[in-house]
Amino acid sequence: MCGITGAFWEGSQLPPGDPLARAMSALSRRGPDDAGSETFALPGGHLQLGHRRLSVIDVTTAGHQPMFSANGRHAIVFNGEIYNYRELRTALERDGLRFRTGTDTEVLLAAWTSWGPACLDRLVGMFAFAVFDRLENTLSCVRDAFGIKPFFYAQENGSFLFASEIPALRALKREVPRLDWQRAYDYLAHGEYDASDSTFVEGVRQLMPGHWLRLELGTGTVHQARWWTPRILPVARLSFADAAQELREKFLQSLRLHLRSDVPLGAALSGGIDSSAIVCGMRHIEPEAPIHTFSFVAPGNAVSEEHWVSLANTHARAQGHRIEIAPADLARDIDALIAAQGEPFGSTSIYAQFRVFQLAREHGVTVTLDGQGADELLAGYDGYPGQRVRSLLDEGRYARAGRFLRDWANWPGRGLPRAVRASLAANAAAPWYDWLRNAGGPGLRPRGLRTAFLVDAGVRLRFPRHRPDASPAGRRLAAELADAVSCRGLPALLRHGDRNSMHFSVESRVPFLTTDLADFLLTLPEHYLIADNGETKSVLRAALRGIVPDAILDRRDKIGFATPERQWLTQIAPQAREWLREDTGLPFLDQARILAEFDAMIAGRRPFSWQAWRWINFTRWYNRHMAA
Repeated sequence: MCGITGAFWEGSQLPPGDPLARAMSALSRRGPDDAGSETFALPGGHLQLGHRRLSVIDVTTAGHQPMFSANGRHAIVFNGEIYNYRELRTALERDGLRFRTGTDTEVLLAAWTSWGPACLDRLVGMFAFAVFDRLENTLSCVRDAFGIKPFFYAQENGSFLFASEIPALRALKREVPRLDWQRAYDYLAHGEYDASDSTFVEGVRQLMPGHWLRLELGTGTVHQARWWTPRILPVARLSFADAAQELREKFLQSLRLHLRSDVPLGAALSGGIDSSAIVCGMRHIEPEAPIHTFSFVAPGNAVSEEHWVSLANTHARAQGHRIEIAPADLARDIDALIAAQGEPFGSTSIYAQFRVFQLAREHGVTVTLDGQGADELLAGYDGYPGQRVRSLLDEGRYARAGRFLRDWANWPGRGLPRAVRASLAANAAAPWYDWLRNAGGPGLRPRGLRTAFLVDAGVRLRFPRHRPDASPAGRRLAAELADAVSCRGLPALLRHGDRNSMHFSVESRVPFLTTDLADFLLTLPEHYLIADNGETKSVLRAALRGIVPDAILDRRDKIGFATPERQWLTQIAPQAREWLREDTGLPFLDQARILAEFDAMIAGRRPFSWQAWRWINFTRWYNRHMAA
């Protein structure tokens, strides 16, 4: 796991001040074990490639990057892991290739030079990389199917800049970065972020999951294409029992590949089905291997998963390490957390994750496995009831749709009113959808925003709604999940995990996220994912019998990874007030009103909501990282 950066500088001279060195310095936590760079003089400009390395596979100096192909034609900088590199290497050796190192980087480079972009469909891994082709004078930049590894880029005055993180990219830019007001509005009004290629910094884009781009260095022309799209058709014709058995085999095979490492390895454990599947699956595969787990617990609080963490650890014979967090810890670490994330984010649960990776590093673990992605592939959380009802209505199964809503509502924390609202929202046309959103929340003009300034600047006041294009009848749930995997939902969660883990030089792996598993799960009949009785992840629960304790598989009360946010913010309210008082200078932000609303929430005069954290997060981030 590493950090990559680079630039094509137009003109006869490199820019002053060595911006590549500054960018590499900004990525030092991503790669503390080695650093390398190369500069290529080209017609019309210079290409620079930089790399910071965290050694995980073949920890010798053989993994130094940029790495060159045997004939010197291609050079690569690569961030990630190719888990099936041994199998790919065998296939390439059959074609006559010879290898100099034991690294997955050399295998990836050989696969690209031998098969071109067609190699991407053969990769099992997480990756972001750039390959320079001296002969064709092109730079090809690629991001993995799910966006597990980041890739940011910008075009500026004829130059092309890229990096693993926004702070590194900003070190390359000559222009003063400016806030993207549309992204700020979407976040502050609706809590949306990481759902498109735009970022909070104007002109800085992210290469979307499953995409690659090709830069023609002679002309500056950029071609971009999608190399992977989640499949939801045709529907797999498997019995439920056969689907569960096949899922079991695919999951265990993915887990075996993700366990390949030349450094100490552990797991992040929340206590839910997904992370328990990882830990218990590790024990199933490696009966005698030492297993270390790392968890956040909140003793005595309703959001604590301590009991379930203990149950999974006992079953897997794992050594558990736990972190408890005091409100003062958040106040102490908030600037480090915000700097690590690079952009504003959704809730204080990201701080708990931050501390879990710190705990792993303190115990000498360099690689962790995580259950991220299972919810989006298996209709987790609440099971997307509105989309499932819509599929049933498409098929004319009206009575079954009614029974499904009734049974779904009987699970803890749901209720019939919520079931009806979800169904109406999923089926409503745009005007009715907007009406429902207005009725159920702060609307398009929430308190604390002077929206007239935003409108004058061209910001669109809208409710984000990412309805999948051409969603096929009867597959509304599958289409919604495919959208959550590649656009809305999962990319934000993967950003959190990548930045938090890399801040502590830890590699976080996500075994549920392979294209093979995704295409299998998203083509199953929808009621295998969310059962007619409202049970989420139904086929996964069946697949894991005998691996994960039944008590965990049969849980009906999973609340998601959460923190006692209200308690934390209430206890640090005096400090938070000072953060909110610090002037941003942004005309659309009514900070006096925000402060009054915050005080009302803390005093109990207004219901506490997610907005409190996002006000704090945004103003603190802007003043520390964007204000001139």
